[in-house]
Amino acid sequence: MRLLIVEDSPSLGTHLRSALTRDGHAVDVAADGETALGFLAAYHYDVMLLDLMLPRMDGWAVLRWLKGREEKPRVLVLSARDQVADRVEALDLGADDYLVKPFEYAELLARVHALARRGERPAPLLVAGALTLDPRARLARVDGKVLALSPKEYALLEVLLSQRGRVLSRLALFERLYDARSEASDKVIEVLMSTLRGKLAQAGIRDLIETRRGFGYVVAE
Repeated sequence: MRLLIVEDSPSLGTHLRSALTRDGHAVDVAADGETALGFLAAYHYDVMLLDLMLPRMDGWAVLRWLKGREEKPRVLVLSARDQVADRVEALDLGADDYLVKPFEYAELLARVHALARRGERPAPLLVAGALTLDPRARLARVDGKVLALSPKEYALLEVLLSQRGRVLSRLALFERLYDARSEASDKVIEVLMSTLRGKLAQAGIRDLIETRRGFGYVVAE
């Protein structure tokens, strides 16, 4: 998933970004509402974690800006404001969930995943011959045996299998896997592709991912 954290506490923003990145997500951080709007206008996000008390433009204004838009992320409000009236107003403005600070990271992660699944059917298994990908468990198996993949390798394989038959450019894959602050270039996709193909080959899965020179990569239907 690609996530946007809107939080003016540098320590909390950095902590959440690091933790969610370790879980395999691409994460951007905005310290105020105006910066958040710039990110929202430029990128597609699955879920946004939104503080309410922000400089320049507060979280309430961000919710109002989102309300009239067709494409928008699910919104989890993170706030020290624990009054029922605050929760009701945030939900009325379009927030999908509300979590009071301080919170446990395990609960935050569970709510993020729940929001990403909301309104969708349970993710089906992605199958290509002996290879099976379980998006909910985030596991890849070959003939029933777990394939040891890094979070980025898994994410790359999931994108390709979920878009089976569609050629995805290196840049398109990079934007799905890495956040805007990443110092890597889109050439990192070539490195990931090499290690992923190597692990698949060791497990007996060869020639799954095709390279369309000049266009990108595809898993054929």
